[in-house]
Amino acid sequence: MSSAEPSSSAAAPATSTAATATRLTDRKRAAIVAAAIEAFRQHGFAGTSMDAVASGAGVSKRTVYNHFPSKDDLFAEILRQLFAHSQAMAGVTYSATRPLRDQLRELLAQKMALLNDAAFLNLSRVGLAEVIHAPERAMAIVERLGEKEEGLATWLRAAQADGRLRTGDPAHGAQLLQGMLKAFAFWPQITLGQPPLTDAMQRQVLDDCVDMFLAHQAVATGDGAAGR
Repeated sequence: MSSAEPSSSAAAPATSTAATATRLTDRKRAAIVAAAIEAFRQHGFAGTSMDAVASGAGVSKRTVYNHFPSKDDLFAEILRQLFAHSQAMAGVTYSATRPLRDQLRELLAQKMALLNDAAFLNLSRVGLAEVIHAPERAMAIVERLGEKEEGLATWLRAAQADGRLRTGDPAHGAQLLQGMLKAFAFWPQITLGQPPLTDAMQRQVLDDCVDMFLAHQAVATGDGAAGR
């Protein structure tokens, strides 16, 4: 007498139910984070209550605490997402054969795309506001964000070692480039509520930043050309 085979159809509903529950949990978590971002942006960390976050997310306060045991944990998640956005930049590995201008423009174009991302700007508003009011709470994540900007300094250091850029402090050069971009595509949007740059404006800022930097830092070749 043959034994009964386990029915795959019987397991399917259970798997489907579990997947649906997971998706619902993920949606609730995302809604909580989105509500917290808006509440922190409007009222600051101290002025935001977990009740307000629950109301904004359309969930119970218990659900909020199930995902985030404290307001600090919720704020830490927002900062983690901010860091994750910055980490999404692929970076550019220095090439001795590619034109400097092409490589540097590609690097800065990645940064420009990040600065024009609405989600990144919202997260930045929350994080920066809290840095001002309670720097100790956000200092760790700010330091981690700074680590990502080291990618540009790494590229500059390699170009200097290859003799194609003037010798200097790569971190200083990276800060100059970051500062030029942010003067147009970050601080006006964060502090003055200006709209993101149009595609045409982004191209102009990128071209001007790269050309100004290379005009000063690139080593001229034998034919007198620089930044090639």
